[in-house]
Amino acid sequence: MGRAFQVRAASMASTAAKKSALNMRASKEIFIVAKSGGTDPNSNLALRAALDKYRAMGATKDVMERAIKKAEGDDVVAYIPGRYEVMGPGGSQLVVDTLTDNVNRAISDIKAVLKKTDSILQTVAYNFTETGVFLFAGNNVDEVTETLILNDVDVWDINEEDDVIEVLVNPTSYGKTRDTLYSLGINEFNISEIQMIPNNKITLNDEDKEVFKRILDMFEDVQDVQEVYHNVIVNDE
Repeated sequence: MGRAFQVRAASMASTAAKKSALNMRASKEIFIVAKSGGTDPNSNLALRAALDKYRAMGATKDVMERAIKKAEGDDVVAYIPGRYEVMGPGGSQLVVDTLTDNVNRAISDIKAVLKKTDSILQTVAYNFTETGVFLFAGNNVDEVTETLILNDVDVWDINEEDDVIEVLVNPTSYGKTRDTLYSLGINEFNISEIQMIPNNKITLNDEDKEVFKRILDMFEDVQDVQEVYHNVIVNDE
């Protein structure tokens, strides 16, 4: 077996690991929102949003269904949220959110990534704004804007490009925004969540960019990491 086979095998293993990590994140988040708000996505809008989110990301359907089924039972799992602020190469900044049943493991895995990439824990959240983000297919920006405003949604920005609409709102208006969009018949979202949006983005040189991409890949493989927000323009955004 030659080098080409080894490369393909390594690529397949990496893809499988990323899929496994995605399914782990989906299972935990769906279990939590289903346990706290009920297992019917028609009445539990947080569950509905989580299902939309992970379907769009490609999580396995069976994994999501098992998480809901588990929430129907008496299982009690104490998942503890955490947030780590990171200064990476070239002035890159990252906010890493975790959800874990073992805080020591989460901290150890986070520190291992930092050590391998010469990154450090440092306060960076001041450069991010918590924002409600909705992304969905459509081009009727005027109708969406008017309806949101009429429903007293605190809209920060609305953009449309290539028949995809992006709505940014005050996070306190997240639930009201989602309900209003549902009333317009918008039921499927590419993104429907509260994110940490960078106030300013930076471009890295080639060397720093390679290290930064490695950081993202490594965090993606950490089972306790739920979200990674950053201030880097990675692919000519």
